[in-house]
Amino acid sequence: MAKGTGIRVRAAVLSAVAVVAGLTTAMPAAQAETFPAMCSDGWETTTVVEGVGNLENLDSDGRGGFYVTGLMDGYLAHVDGAGRMTKLVTDLHRPAGVRVAGRYVYFLTGDGLSEPPGTLQRYDIETGAVHVLLTGLNGPNGLLLLPDGSLLFTTIGLSGPSGISRYWPETSEYERDWSALPPSNGLALAADGESIFVDTMTLQILRVRLDDPAHPTVVSGIPDLVSLPDDMEATRAGALFVADHILGAVYRVDTTTGATCAIITGLIKPGPLRNPPDGATSVRIDRDGNAWALYVTSMDGTLRRLRPPSGIDLTPANPARAG
Repeated sequence: MAKGTGIRVRAAVLSAVAVVAGLTTAMPAAQAETFPAMCSDGWETTTVVEGVGNLENLDSDGRGGFYVTGLMDGYLAHVDGAGRMTKLVTDLHRPAGVRVAGRYVYFLTGDGLSEPPGTLQRYDIETGAVHVLLTGLNGPNGLLLLPDGSLLFTTIGLSGPSGISRYWPETSEYERDWSALPPSNGLALAADGESIFVDTMTLQILRVRLDDPAHPTVVSGIPDLVSLPDDMEATRAGALFVADHILGAVYRVDTTTGATCAIITGLIKPGPLRNPPDGATSVRIDRDGNAWALYVTSMDGTLRRLRPPSGIDLTPANPARAG
């Protein structure tokens, strides 16, 4: 990235945060009652685990539990179906995205705009061994396992190229600049299986085709989406559920029209003073008995289950998860 481009990206990121902060803190009271647009009727929220630090990301273990990362507390942990948490790897520097693939749990460290170089690591569920796969990463954040077994991860660091990188665990092939974008955060597989969604620090959600990563298209942004979006997951019906740092919201985005509404807000760290970004961080769809539910991590240290009202199809776009 050229020096001038880096300056423009930094300015865009800071401007985006300022825009969201201004809209959510300086809005007149009359308008605040209608912002954001809500579609929360019928949703039921329960707590899976709470009081566990600053949760950054999660992925299903396929057995009713989850692997989670604690950003400031520096851990990779497992939460079982009964809500019992066990820390598996500790003393990590700002761990972020996590994905499960067979006997392995892949996770990133070094999340942040100006942190030291980060890593992609792999935890062996059977042996407990940890192996570092990549080093020198520029603020790695979101992580996605593709159907072919390769991994995509986003970068938000301001010290070098940003966007999406790709890594193939079987061959150790690494393509750093797979899709050159502004600093990027959450990732989700689209229902067509041929593209992915990614959100950026410039307050946009983009669609990137796997066979044409150089030409993303805009799915949503201001004025439809006014948030600092984080990790997310899509459904086969074309909805995208997105965690938001600023309002501590989970948004439902229509990926055809860009229309957005919030199914919940207020998932933020308690305290007399706000220190954004301190809200919701990640959304996953997983089994809830014979149905599907959303599972949401937040910086308030709580993993929540959001059960939908009747008539909402939460079947995930990811065919492996839907099986």
